[in-house]
Amino acid sequence: MLKKFTAVLLLTMILGIMLPTMGEAATYHTTAISTAKKNIGVKYTWGGMSPSTGFDCSGLVKYSYSRAGKYLPRTAGEMWGVGTRVYTLVPGDLVFYKTYTSSKPTHVGIYIGNGQFIHSSSSKGVTISYLSNTYWKPRYVGAKRI
Repeated sequence: MLKKFTAVLLLTMILGIMLPTMGEAATYHTTAISTAKKNIGVKYTWGGMSPSTGFDCSGLVKYSYSRAGKYLPRTAGEMWGVGTRVYTLVPGDLVFYKTYTSSKPTHVGIYIGNGQFIHSSSSKGVTISYLSNTYWKPRYVGAKRI
């Protein structure tokens, strides 16, 4: 009986520590995604970091996460240096691509689920694309969880 009580107490303590952290993560990822979605259709501007001037890829990600209280570096290559590498995507993960020869990723977006990500592309501005898209799939580098 004492073993069962101890096991239940330990499980309760573990869940009490983990659940608030998991809830916080879900909240800021959801905020970043909803912020990015509110900007669908905003034009692409190289170096752009706001809805009024337009966004480049990293500008959209930086802006969206800053609205969620998380501050990221400025460029896709610098963002690649933060977070934890992941292989199973969840909404809010950053997805990285190499669109030209470089030692670091040159494009970044936010995974939104169902095989899709939101990003600012030079041809369409802020848009949603599939990871399996014939342009993006071969250029995929990996993902990071913030």
